[in-house]
Order: sequence, then C-alpha cells, then structure tokens
Amino acid sequence: MTVYIDPPDWPGHGRMWSHLVSDLSYDELHLFAASLGVPRRAFERDHYDIPSHRYEDAVRAGAVQVRSREVVRLLHSAGLRRPKGRTEPAGP
Repeated sequence: MTVYIDPPDWPGHGRMWSHLVSDLSYDELHLFAASLGVPRRAFERDHYDIPSHRYEDAVRAGAVQVRSREVVRLLHSAGLRRPKGRTEPAGP
C-alpha cells in the first residue's frame, strides 16, 4: 500500500492543509485514512484534506512525502483525478 502526501502549504479555514492521495485506488486511500482516524468527510473528489498538525502522523504511518505538483501527476497517471465538477475519474 502506497499513499502520498504533499506539504501542508494550502490555507483554508484558518489552518494549513496537505493532500493525501493514492496512485492505486480510492479503496486504498480510504483504508489508509481510516487507519489514521481521518473522517470520511475530509475526502474531497480524489484526495483527503489533512490538517498540518496531522501531517507527521500520516508520514509515520507510511505516507510518502512528495511535492504538490507530484500529487496531481500521480492522480492523473493512475486515472484517479477528479477535477471540480466531475463525479467520475477522468478517462484516458
């Protein structure tokens, strides 16, 4: 199981956030997030939003640290990218 996390560089709601993604499946991503105790409501289209204070927890649990640009590339390569307004993954 490999999931990836970018640095907590994204502001929102008075906090900084990271994105947690899988390059394999949403099932893998949901399982990993659940093992961290991340609520399902933190899932947004194709990633989980992780607050900065939980970043190290995700890394200790096995999330691979990547740059934000890499998160998008991984999602596209896996066919898991869901841009705003889409409910299904983007096709090849």
